[in-house]
Amino acid sequence: MISSFSEPIYCPNLSCADPRNTFGRQQCAACETDLIYRYLWVVGQAAEEVPAGKVIADRYFVIAPQIWLDSRPAVPPSVPEQLPDTIMPYLHLYPQRLHTPEVYGFCPLGEAPSAAEVILLENVPINNFGRLYPSILEAWSGTTAARQVYWLWQMLQLWAPLSEQGVASSLLVPQNLRVEGWRVRLLELHRGNFVPTLRDLGDVWSGLVESARPEVQSRLGEICQFMRRSSMPFDAIALELNDLLLEQAAKLPLHLEVVGMTDTGPQRSKNEDSCYPTAADFQSSKTSGGDQLIPYLTMVCDGVGGHEGGEVASQLAVHSLKALIQNLLAEITQQEELMTPTMVIKQLEEIVRVVNNVISAQNNEQGKELRQRMGTTLVMALQLPQKVKNSEDLPSNNSHELYLVNVGDSRAYWIGKNYCQRLTVDDDVASREVQLGHCLYWETQLRSDAGALTQALGTRDADFLRPTIQRFIVEEEGLLLLCSDGLSDNDWVERSWENYGPEVLEGKMSLEAAVQSWIRLANEKNGYDNTSVVATHCRMSPERLVLFSPAVVSAPASAPVSAPVSASVSLPPSLPRSLQKSGLRAEPPLPQSSKQLLYPETTPAPEPVQKQGFKLSLPLVGLLGLILACGGLGLWVRSLQSPQPGPEPVPPPPETSAPSPAAIPSPGAESPSPSPESTPAEIPSPGAESPSPSPESTPAEIPLPEEAATPSPSPE
Repeated sequence: MISSFSEPIYCPNLSCADPRNTFGRQQCAACETDLIYRYLWVVGQAAEEVPAGKVIADRYFVIAPQIWLDSRPAVPPSVPEQLPDTIMPYLHLYPQRLHTPEVYGFCPLGEAPSAAEVILLENVPINNFGRLYPSILEAWSGTTAARQVYWLWQMLQLWAPLSEQGVASSLLVPQNLRVEGWRVRLLELHRGNFVPTLRDLGDVWSGLVESARPEVQSRLGEICQFMRRSSMPFDAIALELNDLLLEQAAKLPLHLEVVGMTDTGPQRSKNEDSCYPTAADFQSSKTSGGDQLIPYLTMVCDGVGGHEGGEVASQLAVHSLKALIQNLLAEITQQEELMTPTMVIKQLEEIVRVVNNVISAQNNEQGKELRQRMGTTLVMALQLPQKVKNSEDLPSNNSHELYLVNVGDSRAYWIGKNYCQRLTVDDDVASREVQLGHCLYWETQLRSDAGALTQALGTRDADFLRPTIQRFIVEEEGLLLLCSDGLSDNDWVERSWENYGPEVLEGKMSLEAAVQSWIRLANEKNGYDNTSVVATHCRMSPERLVLFSPAVVSAPASAPVSAPVSASVSLPPSLPRSLQKSGLRAEPPLPQSSKQLLYPETTPAPEPVQKQGFKLSLPLVGLLGLILACGGLGLWVRSLQSPQPGPEPVPPPPETSAPSPAAIPSPGAESPSPSPESTPAEIPSPGAESPSPSPESTPAEIPLPEEAATPSPSPE
C-alpha cells in the first residue's frame, strides 16, 4: 500500500542534509535515522468524504477513509491556543491510554476560513501497514472462550471511566471496538445522543453471546439478562463475569520463567536500582530450599535522592515488599473462596502504603526534609495463584491473574510475537498536564521538566500516595517486561522489542540472553543511568520449545550457565564482564529531570485522601511496627549509609500470615486516578547535582523550590 505513493516521507532528524525519502524505506538514505510511519485516525464527517491518495496540508497522505499518514512527523501539527471542549474526554482519559486514543492535532480541510476542521488521533488501533485492527464482531467467533470473556471484562471495566466523561456510548458501537490480540481498543470516543445504561450495554452483548463459545454461552446469556434488569447492581454483574473469566483462564496451561538483572551502567559508580528476582535470589532460593515468591512476584525500584539515599530507598522497598507479599500469598493459599479484584487491589494499596511509610520514617529519623528526602519508584507484578474450581468442580492452581502496581516512571510492557504494549502510565509532569486537560502529550515534551516525577515511594506520607494498580489476565503467550528508565528512556523498548521478544517466544533465544541484550542496549544507547530489567516468559504451551543452544546463546564464554531451578523457573547466569562495572568513577550528575521528584515547598499541603474502611489496616500497622522494630533491618539500613563493607542480611519474612480481608463489594480493576487537588508541584530531587542531558535532548534547568509553581487547578 505504501509503495504506491510517489510523495516523499521526511526524515525526523531536523539536521538531516537530505530529509526526503521514498515511501517504504525504513531508514533515511542520507543519515540512516529510523523513519517514522505515524498513522492517524481522523474524526469528523468531512474526513469520511476525502478520497484515498489525496494529500492534505502538504503533509498528510490519505491511505484509506479516515486513515491518514503524516509524512512530516518531526513538524508539530496544528493546535489552537485554546483547546476545544470536544477533546477534553480524550485528555482526561489519558490514564486509560492502553484502550483509548490520544489527540495528535487538528487539520483544516481547505484554505477557506470556513473550511471544516478535523481532529487527528494517534495511539489508534491501526497496524504498521495502515490497516485497522479487526472489530470485535469480526474477531469474535474465531477466538477462544477465555478471550471472549476477557474482552467483555475489559469493556465492563471501561464503563465507569467513560461514563464519567460522558462517552460511554463508545462501547455501544461494535465497529468502534477493535481488538489487538487480548486487548480491546477504542477507535474514537462518542458522546452519543442519550445517557447509556448497563441495560444498553447488555443489549450489545446479547448480539455477541449468540455466537459465543458453547462452554461460556449459557453463563454469558445469564449475565446479559442481569444487565438488562435495572435493579441489578454493577458490582454483582462484575463478580459474575469475573468468576467465569477465572474459570476459563484456569483451563489454560501456564508456565512461568523469570530472569532479572540490574547494572550500574558505564557512567555511574553506584547502582541506585534494585530489582527482584536476581541471580542472587535464585541462588539463595536454591540453597535455602525454595522461595515461594518466585516466579509469581517481580519488581523494579529506581532510587531517588542521589548518592546513598536512592540506593537505600530502593533496597528497603524491595525487601519490605517481599515480606508483606509473602504474607498475602500465605493468606490466599489458606482461603477456599476467591479473592475479588477489589479485595486484592485494596490489599496491595495498603501494602504499598506501609512500605512508603517505612521509607518515610527513615527519612524522618534522619531529619531529612523536602529536597533531601530519599525515595524510589516502583513497578511490581504479582501473578496471583488462586484456587479456581473449573467446570469439573476440581480445584486448580491458577496464576493467570496479573496485578501491576506502579509509582513513578519505571515501566511494564507486554510483548507478544506481533506487538509491544506499554501497560503502565508514568507519574510525571507530562502525564499530569495531559490528564488535567492543559495540553496535548507531544506539547508536554517541549517542557524542560516533562519527565520530572510527581510521586515516589517514601518522599511523603502515605496519605498523599496514589499508586496505580491494574489487573490483567494472562491468556496468551508473551513476555512481561519490567524495567527502569535506564532502558525505557528514548523509547528503546518500543524500538528494540522485535529483536528479542519474538526470538524468545519462538525458542530461538534464551530469556537470559534477551535480558542481557536489553541491558547492553541501554548502556550503549542511554548509558547515563543505572538499568534494571526483569522479564517473565509466560508460556501457554504444555511443552517447552527449545531451538537455541543455551551454552552458546544464553551467555558469553566468560559467564557460565547455571542449571534451572525447576522445570518452569530458570536460574539466570551471572552478568557478563561487558555488563559489569570496570572500576570506580567520579559520581556523575543525576540522569535527567525524570529523576527529580516534585512536591510543594511554598504552597499549603493538599488535603490527605480519606482511607476507605478495611479490616487489614490494624494488622498492617502491626506489620509496620514489626518491620520498623526489627533490629536487623535497622542495622542493615545504617550499614548501607556507612562506609562499612556491606549490609547485614535482611531477616526472613514473618511467618505469620496476613489477616483475613473484609469483603469489599466493588470489583474495580484500577485504583482511582490522582485528583488535581492532591497533585504535587515540582522541585528537584534531594542531594542531586544538575541532571546530565539525554543523548537526544537537553532539558532546561529546573527552578528551585522557591520558584516552583503551585499545582494547576482542576479543570472542573
